[in-house]
Amino acid sequence: MIRFENLDTLPAFSRLRAAAPVKLSDVLTPERIRTWWIDHAADMRYCYACAPVDEKVLDLLQELADESQLIDKYRALLDGAVMNTGEQRMVLHHLARGRLGKPVVWQGEDKEAFYTRERRKSADLARRVHTGELRGSTGLKFANVVQIGIGGSDLGPRAACIALSRWAQAHGRAFLKPWFISNVDPDDADAVLGALNLAESIFILVSKSGTTQETLANEMLVRSRLQEAGLDPDRHMVAVTSATSPLAGNPHYLESIYIDDFIGGRYSTSSAVGGVIISLAFGPETFEEFLQGAHEADKLALEPSLRQNPVLLDAMIGLYERSILDMPCTAVLPYAEPLARFPAHLQQLDMESNGKSVTRDGRPLPYRTGPVVFGEPGTNGQHSFYQLLHQGTDRIPLQFIGFLENQLSRDMESEGSSSRSKLLANLMAQMLAFAIGKKDSDPNKTFEGNRPSTLILGKRLGPQQLGALFSHYENKVMFQGFAWNINSFDQEGVQLGKVLAGKALHGMRTGSSTGDSLLDALLAAILGQGSSTHGGKV
Repeated sequence: MIRFENLDTLPAFSRLRAAAPVKLSDVLTPERIRTWWIDHAADMRYCYACAPVDEKVLDLLQELADESQLIDKYRALLDGAVMNTGEQRMVLHHLARGRLGKPVVWQGEDKEAFYTRERRKSADLARRVHTGELRGSTGLKFANVVQIGIGGSDLGPRAACIALSRWAQAHGRAFLKPWFISNVDPDDADAVLGALNLAESIFILVSKSGTTQETLANEMLVRSRLQEAGLDPDRHMVAVTSATSPLAGNPHYLESIYIDDFIGGRYSTSSAVGGVIISLAFGPETFEEFLQGAHEADKLALEPSLRQNPVLLDAMIGLYERSILDMPCTAVLPYAEPLARFPAHLQQLDMESNGKSVTRDGRPLPYRTGPVVFGEPGTNGQHSFYQLLHQGTDRIPLQFIGFLENQLSRDMESEGSSSRSKLLANLMAQMLAFAIGKKDSDPNKTFEGNRPSTLILGKRLGPQQLGALFSHYENKVMFQGFAWNINSFDQEGVQLGKVLAGKALHGMRTGSSTGDSLLDALLAAILGQGSSTHGGKV
């Protein structure tokens, strides 16, 4: 029998609170660094030697994971249980990359078969574009693919395409160049469209409902620019949407490929939201390899033993840092330039999922939940915010990601070492510097140390490794949400601003009141229609 209980009602949580905190300089030894690793999916490994735990804390984290029934809840999710309680929906992004539980049927439709069918449609679309069977309105082959979407329709797919672009070049799979338009600010679309030959460009409109305000505004802008260039927009656009949206089966699109309500936007790179653009840009086989890596990591996440399950261990360490040690943030630090936008994806994944202050049934929570997530690739971040990480007043856990080899074989030797060697040396040095610190007679040069970190390390970043990384963080968020007794699969926090924006737009169009005096006052001030006691009009 699965129970959903608050974290602070579980015996292991009280014991964790009572356990003495670990000081890294006291426990970090060469033996610990050599042995505190777990094998991960896609030939990667997870290192927790610099995490703020010892054997006692690890045992208590195992007890807490067991008392929270984290693996049982994961299995229930895989079997199609309603885990999105806010919207009364199943959560099926794992199923999009391979079944690990019972068959899931909804309204007579086998959902695994649905995801497989839409993936095949994406692959067939890519084949027709790559062979030149499907061309633009002037007869030119497509050379660019542009995704129009926002939030989960942009961040995950964009991070994935940036991560795979150089790999695809090295492996002869660079078919179309991927681009993205997301912001409703028209300067975003203008910057992209101005860099393209529109006659050689195919556009993917991604909107589950078919009514997303920013996305539809950008579609109209793109269609207008295509028409100005003498092109037929209908022969340059594909829709990724739900089967019930206004875009479904619409003759104004070359193809409609379907998604459903059971995969939230921030979890949707494994669906057609990521699959269409990855297949067009780098080939359907690349997307299949991405799904294989994610599926392998999903399967590994079912392991009950914390010391053999890298994502469960990562989730519990993160929970311990947030809810016991009261660390407010976490930094994602990929020492891999292809992962430049991966931290931005994880910001949405983690903060939109676990930025909650009430339980699954709406009761206020008595403990801290999701952290603030931020990050930049190394070594750029070292010359930016690492000062605060090393010597700031808050201790911020660090999540390093690294690879031993370049995606492309070219490298540069200077001062007796390659650029890759310098990158890896910086990664290792930072982990140790954060953990151990440095004493100095000058307080300004003293490093407190005891700043925890973990590391995911692979040989080379390719589609399988990328898929495993996406799975790792999705499942980490899921496990933490289960333990905190929150719903990680809705996002009511993004709705209020949307509602007020709608009222503001109505007021701007009609010049009438929005019915909200505060909003009316702000509108008048912004539009220069009000006066200020601080010196006249704004």
